[in-house]
Amino acid sequence: MPPRLPFLSVIVHGREPRIGLPHQPFAAESGCVARSFDTLEIRTLLTAFRIQREASVFGPHLLTESRTTLIFSISTGNNSIRPGALALALGLAGLLCCGLVAQTLPSLPSSSSAQAASPFQGSVAAGEVSAQPVNLTLDEAIQRGMKANLGVILSGAQTAAARGERLSQLQTLLPSVDGSLKETVLQLDLPAEGLRIPGFPTIIGPFGYTDLRASLTWSLIDVASLRNYLAARHNFSAAQLSAQDARDLVVLVVGNAYLLALADESRIASVEAQVATAKISLNQAADNHQAGTAPLLDELRARVDSQSLEQQLIVARNALEKDKLALARVIGLPLAQSFTLADKAPYAVFDQIDVEAAIHEAHANRKDLAAMVEQTRAAEQQRKAATADRLPTLTLNGDYGDIGVNLKTSHGTGNAAGNLSVPLFKEFGLRGEAQVAQAQLDTAQARLSDKSAQVDADVRDALLDIASAQKQVEVARSSVELSGEALSEAQQRYANGVSDNLAVSQAQQSVAQANDQYVTSLYRHNVAKLNLARALGAGENYKSYLGGK
Repeated sequence: MPPRLPFLSVIVHGREPRIGLPHQPFAAESGCVARSFDTLEIRTLLTAFRIQREASVFGPHLLTESRTTLIFSISTGNNSIRPGALALALGLAGLLCCGLVAQTLPSLPSSSSAQAASPFQGSVAAGEVSAQPVNLTLDEAIQRGMKANLGVILSGAQTAAARGERLSQLQTLLPSVDGSLKETVLQLDLPAEGLRIPGFPTIIGPFGYTDLRASLTWSLIDVASLRNYLAARHNFSAAQLSAQDARDLVVLVVGNAYLLALADESRIASVEAQVATAKISLNQAADNHQAGTAPLLDELRARVDSQSLEQQLIVARNALEKDKLALARVIGLPLAQSFTLADKAPYAVFDQIDVEAAIHEAHANRKDLAAMVEQTRAAEQQRKAATADRLPTLTLNGDYGDIGVNLKTSHGTGNAAGNLSVPLFKEFGLRGEAQVAQAQLDTAQARLSDKSAQVDADVRDALLDIASAQKQVEVARSSVELSGEALSEAQQRYANGVSDNLAVSQAQQSVAQANDQYVTSLYRHNVAKLNLARALGAGENYKSYLGGK
């Protein structure tokens, strides 16, 4: 039975667990839930929130596996699991599933719903599957994504649709000319038409005529159509800017998928080294037990550690294969095509930049912000078009052509007419259109204001993440070295018979934790740099940011 900690409470506030004494001030904060937990439950809670944070970064496609890892880690940590702890683990795992699906946009458990939420997670596969593995670099992966990613393709289609809408609105301002050729044959029954003339034939015809004519329709004065055309032109500009912004998003999505696969490879290499070390410790413990210099407990402990690491290796390899599939999906590589990652996880110290200058650069370069400005201008023109519906319109209609028994004996005829139209009784319809347009304008202006603030937040968040991850990398690197030295010391003490292999087992766990923290911090550092490039509107210039800038 794990010891109870009656004076420790876990305070769940927002998304982060906080641990402290119940009498501390933060325990009474609004929205906090405080209760006592034993040590196993505390480890369970912290592990669950760690999985939540990692899943929010790595993507919910790892959530099922993370939930299995959470429950397995609890099961292997203590042979006697209290029902409350297991229920806590299952409940938190279920909440993570529901919460992350609602909080994250790019990835959902269902592939169809994931594409509906974020087309940048899909692609249009191109190319034939070759028997030889493809050696894929980060730059090649991004270039493939620029061509085959579904988000880019759909953005191009939306741009084409906006271009067509602009041309349609332009046509309402230009004259419309149509041509027609009519060949007519008639035979008339005069009595059927109500004409009865004595001595006059009742049937006339057949006879015919030919009419070759061109007709013109032109709205000379139509302010509403002019405003609608200007709105369509702004929408087209917004679609073009959104297509450019989609390329920055592709860099972020593909870069994240590639770096995640690199992190998986590093984690596999780390676990493989730990498995090899555990096997050496196992062989040593078995030999000592056979020689009678160590108890059976040492051998069992070493065997459990070795098998636990082998299970972690299986999970890590599975995660790599799944993340490589996700990478292939976003770059349009056939899923049956095997490939290797040519690049390694880069690390370069990032130079500190001026925050205000970075925000100013972001406001000048962010294409999604510029697209929002164009959409707001389009809404302004549509609002003016709704007001202009009250104004009169002047339309010119005319035609000219030749008509006769045949073209040789035909004669030119034509007519022209001007039509002035003034709305007299459409007040409710006009008011309704104006209110709808005003609501759309208010919405666009609110979204623009929010987007401007979001650009500021994106830059600040990215800089904070870079600074934090950079410190984490340095600390994790030192932890790897220290844990390696501690493991070596523990192995030597065990080999010399000074202590049992409990210290070796604990040192191996420290090495595993330190290596995992180093891999995770390095991944977060590089992703934070990609996020900064995206936040500054310089996603396609990602190389200079990964290199340190």
